[in-house]
Amino acid sequence: MPYHYPTAYRDESKIDEYHGVKIPDPYAWLEDPDSPETKAYVKAQNDVTMPFLERSDVRAKFKAKMTNLYDYPKYSCPYKRGNRYFFFYNTGLQNQSVLYMQDSLTSTAQVFFDPNTLSEDGTVALQMCRLSEDCEYFAYGLSQSGSDWVTIQFLRVSDRQELPDKLERVKFSSLAWTHDGKGIFYNQYPQQEGRADGTETTTNLHQKLYYHTLGRDQSQDILVAEFPENPKWMSGATVTDDGRYVLLSIREGCKPVNQLWYCDLQQLPNGINGYLPWIKLVDDFEAQYSYVTNEDTILTLKTNLEAPRYRLINIDLRSPDASQWTTLVPEHPKDVLDFATCVSQKFLVLDYLQDVKDVLQLYSLGTGQFLKDLPLEVGTISGVSGRKKDTELFYKFVSFLTPGIIYRCDLTEESLKPEIFRQVEIKGINTSEYETQQVFYPSKDGTMIPMFLVHKKGILLDGSNPVFLYGYGGFKSSIQPYYSVPRLIFIRHLGGILAVANIRGGGEYGENWHKAGILAKKQNGFDDFQCAAEYLIEKGYTVARKLIINGGSNGGLLVAACVNQRPDLFGCAVAEVGVMDMLKFHKFTIGHAWTTDYGCSDQEEEFNWLIRYSPLHNIHLPPGGEQYPAVFLLTGDHDDRVVPLHSLKYIATLQHVIGASSKQTNPLLIRIDVKSGHGAGKPTAKIIQEESDIFTFVAETLGLSWQE
Repeated sequence: MPYHYPTAYRDESKIDEYHGVKIPDPYAWLEDPDSPETKAYVKAQNDVTMPFLERSDVRAKFKAKMTNLYDYPKYSCPYKRGNRYFFFYNTGLQNQSVLYMQDSLTSTAQVFFDPNTLSEDGTVALQMCRLSEDCEYFAYGLSQSGSDWVTIQFLRVSDRQELPDKLERVKFSSLAWTHDGKGIFYNQYPQQEGRADGTETTTNLHQKLYYHTLGRDQSQDILVAEFPENPKWMSGATVTDDGRYVLLSIREGCKPVNQLWYCDLQQLPNGINGYLPWIKLVDDFEAQYSYVTNEDTILTLKTNLEAPRYRLINIDLRSPDASQWTTLVPEHPKDVLDFATCVSQKFLVLDYLQDVKDVLQLYSLGTGQFLKDLPLEVGTISGVSGRKKDTELFYKFVSFLTPGIIYRCDLTEESLKPEIFRQVEIKGINTSEYETQQVFYPSKDGTMIPMFLVHKKGILLDGSNPVFLYGYGGFKSSIQPYYSVPRLIFIRHLGGILAVANIRGGGEYGENWHKAGILAKKQNGFDDFQCAAEYLIEKGYTVARKLIINGGSNGGLLVAACVNQRPDLFGCAVAEVGVMDMLKFHKFTIGHAWTTDYGCSDQEEEFNWLIRYSPLHNIHLPPGGEQYPAVFLLTGDHDDRVVPLHSLKYIATLQHVIGASSKQTNPLLIRIDVKSGHGAGKPTAKIIQEESDIFTFVAETLGLSWQE
């Protein structure tokens, strides 16, 4: 055994029983993040991992190259509030992007809000923000060290004066101003025992919707919606374009279905002073409904009701019976309606997913008729701004080789032709030397799965190339082309190929594609990923010992499950913030929301699905002379989404079962970052260091040398 891993105490007496089946849980003590034993174990693991990474000459080279190539300007689409424009901008290496304000698109932009001033190390992040309708007030939510917990504070826009209002215990919240600018709807969780700083594992239940009036203490905030009989329900408030209605979207878990309630604010003669008189427009969880716009009492909604690829419908609140609902834009026969927004009173901007590539189109709000395509290359719309009261549309395009082009379309002009508003030029990478292609390969059951490949032009398919295969496959998330500096460095300086497999469980082809890879069919996604690896080997892109697999969160589960099922198929596996204990995930923080994708071990049938692939419970010595690939886990001490105990219990088991074998010469390591969470709001410095460490591990374990 070439690696001396930390010894983790095994409590052999800790055995849980599920439906008559006894399941040992010897590392359950690692579920307590505050215990001295857990803290010592974390330190001991990092004490093994960091020297392994530091000895590599690739680490410093990768970090220097990434620092150089990541130092390019990053802009968001401008958006208009009142008579001003706002946009986020990062000069290149700032830890957090800065919000700027300007009086017109050609006037000098001023710093409006700079999160970098709030912490020296950049670990305080702007998680959410909303300007009031008249642009008089700015509400902003800050998170610390990557936690999902947010504190909301307020500024007056005119003089940027801080207001005393402060809202605590906010998590997974909506943020919606009433149009009079007097207050804001937000979501809050009740007080709980112990800490609530992102290091706890306490489950999040009984989220409530409040209305905060500016100038009042949070203790005086008005409870406007709660669901005491349904502790797992979560909600989000939206105020309609005309300010008349507040819509309440209620969901349980992550399934794309919701209830939809509404309240007519014009019918409150004394304003919002108590629980709102909600009218239930939809009171079941049969489909998803999301607000697009409204014309007086007619709501335009995007829905998957009888349309797994989504459509737009109109509902008149004066006759809300479902038999009276009308289709405005029908479901496309093949493409998935990804999002819809209304701009300039009469236009609908619709974004369709066509074989994982975005297609942007204009439609008529009045008739639902198609008007024109907004030309796009192969890639992704990563941002759109423009509201019903605006006369211009901005959208941002990215791809594997394009970091960002922002287009502006003046909707008052007859041509409706978009112009390039802002384009970022990248130094140090000649994108003409690379190419992107999309292939389709068969999965185990014959389903054709799309996969993007990015590599140097003229690459030899002789099996000599290291391939970095990424996947996710869950929660209806579509993995589209996006720009990644570290992956381009891997291609350019480590001679690699990037592969992104669009496996089932995602939303790439609508709700049917999602359902085909969840619950009892979760194995389909694992099969899709393993067949991607087999395709890459069969076609000569790589060989098994040079194949790296990577995923985060649900994708971390994917990586670990595939390593357990086919350790012979991969040379290296990198699992970031993964869900590893499929029998207990629902017991921690917001894990209960994931049962809509995974199922729950409390139910016998669902336990039987989960125990078959749960990464923690399926670690076994491979037969014959095989070994596990090199495995690198990453987690953060403030990850209150997928709590670190998943990765800690998995690495302890992996090192105990696999690491003790004399045949296991590949390392099995974990990196536990401090003041770091699930990923949102991570400062640039931490991103650069983390990516450098990932590709250092890849280079060390696959024997890759740096190529200038």
